[in-house]
Amino acid sequence: MKNAQITRQLLFRLFRPLVAGVLLAVVALPVGAVDLKTADGNWTFSISGNVNVHYIYSDCESSPVPPPGIIQGLACTGTPSGNNVSNISNGLLPAAFSFGVTTTQNGIDIGAHLGLYPGIVANDGGSPNLQQTATAVGTNTALATTGLDVRQVYMTFGNKEMGTFTLGRNIGLFGADVILNDMTLPGVGVAGGSSGAAPANTTLGSIGLGYIYTDWLAQIDYTTPEISGFSFTVGIFDPINSIGDTGTTAGKKAPGIHGKISDTVDLGGGSKLYFSVAALEQKQDHYTGTTTYDYDGTGIDVFAKWTWTALEVFGYYYHADGLGTTGLFVLSSDGLGNKRSSSGYMAQATYKFGDLKLGANYGVSKLDCANAADCAALPILVAKNRKVTVGGYYSLTKNLTLLAEVSDVHADAQDGMSNHSKNGNVGAFFSF
Repeated sequence: MKNAQITRQLLFRLFRPLVAGVLLAVVALPVGAVDLKTADGNWTFSISGNVNVHYIYSDCESSPVPPPGIIQGLACTGTPSGNNVSNISNGLLPAAFSFGVTTTQNGIDIGAHLGLYPGIVANDGGSPNLQQTATAVGTNTALATTGLDVRQVYMTFGNKEMGTFTLGRNIGLFGADVILNDMTLPGVGVAGGSSGAAPANTTLGSIGLGYIYTDWLAQIDYTTPEISGFSFTVGIFDPINSIGDTGTTAGKKAPGIHGKISDTVDLGGGSKLYFSVAALEQKQDHYTGTTTYDYDGTGIDVFAKWTWTALEVFGYYYHADGLGTTGLFVLSSDGLGNKRSSSGYMAQATYKFGDLKLGANYGVSKLDCANAADCAALPILVAKNRKVTVGGYYSLTKNLTLLAEVSDVHADAQDGMSNHSKNGNVGAFFSF
């Protein structure tokens, strides 16, 4: 029992930053990028990005479960000083300034890209999204500054006949379509780290509440030429380490393998269907003294979106073994090499009335214990995170959107304990 209590305390300290929003933020929306060409027309330089700012109000659980709470539960809990929290910060996206350069040589299109992602909240140094640790609870004090996230740096080469190679750090394949179509992308969604005293640069959106975060990963991949809307991507990815396993993480003998197929079908009459399937596989290796263990993490997802004039509807589902929840390889095993299974789904519908878009989405993410002993040792391990978000997004101009959202969040533990919180936000999103 004593060992179980120690394990709970350590895991709580470890995962508190994740609940606070460590994993978060997605790609900038490059609307109306600025392009500059050299005099000879051989090189094109571009810049795109966004700045977004939101007032976020969170109403946390008024009768929180006993400390340390639900491990990886994404509903916020109150404190002895109260249950309501106000913050002004970025939303699901940080601000973004993305720079690109392209040219064509010997019939091959070549490009390079660098993305810089600053926030607006006060959190000095280190990761702009990981400011809370076991010994510190972030800064958010006078004379502090914000962090800079450099998550994108990659090159591409190819053409319409040969396909395209991508090499560098870029967005992943598994879970990418759902987050890039999440209506809360320019907004906030679930508050996450912005429901505490030291907000992170980004919020949760729907991460961990319907899908696992796709993340930004070092990769070498190839995408086939598009044939009547169909394409296939496959690649090797840097094998990232798990969070929550005991012992020492060993170097991986092989990279992760990721793949994705997608197709777009024109149904006529302004109706279009897009669908994709993505999958990944990667091994984890650990050792404690002379004892070693490993396991394979696998996941597959299915995404389908139907668009008809002003209406857009999508559905998404994923299933994984040894991949965890919220982020890749977060709580993916019991710490002894026994894999935990996870699954989730999300549905969303939006409709545009001129310049106003109204929408709602609902998402659920589930995590199973590895075995009975795992549940007995960690009864406060999250079993399910679920939420609903409704939002309105008004295009004041082509590049400036005013928005408001409300989210309702529930977190359930393996032993039946639960938390419930709500948050709302108003803000502006400017893209260029």
